[in-house]
Amino acid sequence: MSATPQRPGEGRIAVLASRVGADEKRLFDAFDRRGVPFEHVDTRRQWFPAGRRDLPWDLALNREIGQVRAVYAARCLAAARVEVLNSVAATEVCADKWRTTLALEAAGVPTPRTALGLTPQATLAALDSIGYPAVIKPLVGSWGRLVAKLPDRASAEGVLEYVAALPGPQSHLGYVQELIDKPDRDIRVVVVGGQVLGAVYRTGESMRTNVALGGRTRPCAVTPEITKFSVDAAAAVGADIAGVDLIEDRAGRLLVLEVNHRVEFTGFQAALAARVDVADRIVEHLVERARR
Repeated sequence: MSATPQRPGEGRIAVLASRVGADEKRLFDAFDRRGVPFEHVDTRRQWFPAGRRDLPWDLALNREIGQVRAVYAARCLAAARVEVLNSVAATEVCADKWRTTLALEAAGVPTPRTALGLTPQATLAALDSIGYPAVIKPLVGSWGRLVAKLPDRASAEGVLEYVAALPGPQSHLGYVQELIDKPDRDIRVVVVGGQVLGAVYRTGESMRTNVALGGRTRPCAVTPEITKFSVDAAAAVGADIAGVDLIEDRAGRLLVLEVNHRVEFTGFQAALAARVDVADRIVEHLVERARR
C-alpha cells in the first residue's frame, strides 16, 4: 500500500495492520483525500529494539487484528513515545470481557448480570446464582465466536465438562451472563473522540448479529440514552475510537454488552452512507490529536 509522501520535518501517522480489509482501505483513502502523511505498517514484519526513541511516527492508529500483536505493538510504540490510538490500556481492557465488565460497572454503565468462575465447577455455581437461560463466552475473542447459549443446568454441565478438558488455565475461567430477553437485534454505536457518529441496528439468524457472521444493518435513531451510555462506555475503557454494542430488553431498557477497540465499520458505513463518513471522521480525529 502506498503512502502519501512525507514532507521534510513533518511527522507521519502509522497505521498498524497485518490485514488490509475494506475498513483499512477506506482509512487510507481518507488520509489521501486530506493530504495527511501516513505509513501502513505491517506488524508481521515489524520489530522494535529495546530503548529506541527515534521512530519515524508521532502517532499510530492500531488496526492490528491479532490481539497479542496489537497489545505488544502498542506497548513498543508507547515506550518509544509514540502516541497510540487506542492506548495500550484501552486495548488491554477491551480485549478482555471481564476487565471490560469491571470497567463498565465501576463507571455505572448498565450491563447484564455477569459473573466470572475461576474453575468450571465454580462457573456452574455462578450460573446457579444468575439463573437460566444464560450465556457463556470466552474471555478473549470477537465476532461472537465460541459464545454458547445455556438453556438449563444440564446443558451448562455438558459445556463446562468440555471447558475443563481444554488446555491452558485461562480456558478454564468461565465468563457467564444472564441471557436478556430482547428483540431480534442489537445496536452498534461508533464513538470517536467522545462523539457519537451514529447507530445501527444489527439483526441475524441467531443471537449473534455480528456483520462478520452475516448480520444485517439498518439505521437506528440516536436517542439521548444511547448517546450517554455509548460515550460513557467508551470513556470507561479509555477508548478514543470505539464500537459500543448495546441490547434492549423487552421493556426497552438499554444495556451495554461490550466495547470494541478495533472498530469494524463496513456494515455501519453501508447503513449510514449518506449521513457520516466513518473513516474521514477517524482521520480527522487523528489529525487533531497529532496537532496537540
